Amino acid sequence: MSHPSAWQTHRQYAATAARWTADRWAKEAVRRRTLRAERKPIVRDARKALTNAKALDPQGITTAVHTADRALKSAQRAVPDPLWLFASKSAIVAAAAAYIGLPLVPGRVWMWSAVAVAVAAVGAVVWAVVHRPQAPDIEPTAEERALLGRLQPEHWREHAEQRGLAGTLTARPVLTESGIVCAVRLDGTWTATKLRAANDHVRALLGARTDLRMETKAGQKGGWADLTIRTRSAADGDDLTWTPERRTLGVDTVTGEQVPVPLGERILIAGRSGAGKSIASRPLLYDASEGDTHALAVIDLKMVEGRLWDHRARVASTPMNVITLTDELVAEMTHRLEILPKGQDTWTPTPAHPRITVVVDEGAEVMSACQRVDIVVGVTDKGKEITETVSALTGLESIARMGRAACIDLVWMTQKPSMSGASAGIPPQIASQVSTSICLAVKTPTDARVVLGEDAQAKGWDADTLQAPGFAMVRDGKRGPAPVKVRYMDKAVVIALPPQPIWTRTTTAPTATAAPVLTLVKPAADPVTAPAPDGADARILDALFGTTGPVRQKDLAERTGLSKGTVSKAVKRLTDTGHITRRPDGGLTADRAA
Repeated sequence: MSHPSAWQTHRQYAATAARWTADRWAKEAVRRRTLRAERKPIVRDARKALTNAKALDPQGITTAVHTADRALKSAQRAVPDPLWLFASKSAIVAAAAAYIGLPLVPGRVWMWSAVAVAVAAVGAVVWAVVHRPQAPDIEPTAEERALLGRLQPEHWREHAEQRGLAGTLTARPVLTESGIVCAVRLDGTWTATKLRAANDHVRALLGARTDLRMETKAGQKGGWADLTIRTRSAADGDDLTWTPERRTLGVDTVTGEQVPVPLGERILIAGRSGAGKSIASRPLLYDASEGDTHALAVIDLKMVEGRLWDHRARVASTPMNVITLTDELVAEMTHRLEILPKGQDTWTPTPAHPRITVVVDEGAEVMSACQRVDIVVGVTDKGKEITETVSALTGLESIARMGRAACIDLVWMTQKPSMSGASAGIPPQIASQVSTSICLAVKTPTDARVVLGEDAQAKGWDADTLQAPGFAMVRDGKRGPAPVKVRYMDKAVVIALPPQPIWTRTTTAPTATAAPVLTLVKPAADPVTAPAPDGADARILDALFGTTGPVRQKDLAERTGLSKGTVSKAVKRLTDTGHITRRPDGGLTADRAA
């Protein structure tokens, strides 16, 4: 290595080390400043308590004075030194240790050297912190300036008791890019949960708007709560219009980070009517239908959102179609799990057998309409249809329990998460399998607990206070309770998306690892010996040829004027000869070629 390049490398290392050191000291300065702001009020209270104890017992007969004195000293020890004093003490200790280790150096030389080193060390630390690149100052609005003033400990102490908040005291508030953050000290009669329930009293003390979002959660240590007032959002100024280049779910309103689409998870999306569930789900539906190893299936009995995606997804909008789709998905899942190689945990998606995302648009409608569906499985000799009652929920619950290993993922959407019974928003078997919850604005705290967990409110997941539409909370075990501003994907954008292959199990191409899908077909009668249809058979065929779609057997009796028994026998003959085809839903169609 040449000398110039070596010198350049050393300079880069030195610059990196300097930045790292400055960052560490800056963070330490912030930590100490925050702790001092939080703990100084405790010292003042302890000093006041000691003064009161001495006034009541000037001779120190009781233990009250000694107890108050110990409490004051303990509070003083808990207040850290400011950064410059801490750095000075560290430098002096280092100099003293070096002096002990170098006894042969003359005392006068050592003394001035130690002073010079200490001054240089303190100066370097202070310079590094002062000249460290800082984020631009946040200029408070008039509303924020008023709130900051009322959150000051002096103002809070003066007005807390008359607002029913005696026993609480604020630390110094801080204005951030996501609003005002302030720690609140609680005495033995208060908890973070109780303070959250008293949000109306806090709002009255601060004179805050009724629609201004306030969050209260337990602090990082006992006896403290964290109060956050969302006067602004880190997502402000970000273009939240969805594009193929901006494919995230949304933007974190606290950190400003992009929140990715949680593809490959069992997801619950909930929110009251008008909260924006459909819009929030569209980035997910796009990713789930994009590419040759992804396939999308949408169950939408309302026939609104599914219609937007019918050029990219398999859409089931009737109970019979839901039954058919569910049966195919369960058969595909079972097949994949049966041939999954030993030692492999999950299926590897391929164009022939892609990852399938099954989206249930409104769970309450599916629960109501698809639990008991009558399907025709045959007819009696007298022409009476034989029906069987089936449920789509059995298959959907199976997919929720076992679909992850087969790369078949269930997304359940509902606006009635807390309802139970036949009109429940989500079945218990599916709710217990959810790994990611996306909760938009809901009506009640009960709804928020059902979607986000029983500990939701205690940990700040208060989705019942979210703005609507466009804001959601995403709980996946990784994120905190920070609202997410979701991206907006317009209907016209969905309609304009390029088409994608529509998945069906019956058209799945066979591969080397998957057996072909077989269909049992009854051999047709020999066309040479089969007699030409006449009489009742001909009247049946004429009635079928005169329609554009499948016809039920009971309707043929009305159209032809024949008895039900005659129609039943004619249909059986024509089916055996291949002139008529019976569909899975019981409908009959005629083949002109036959």
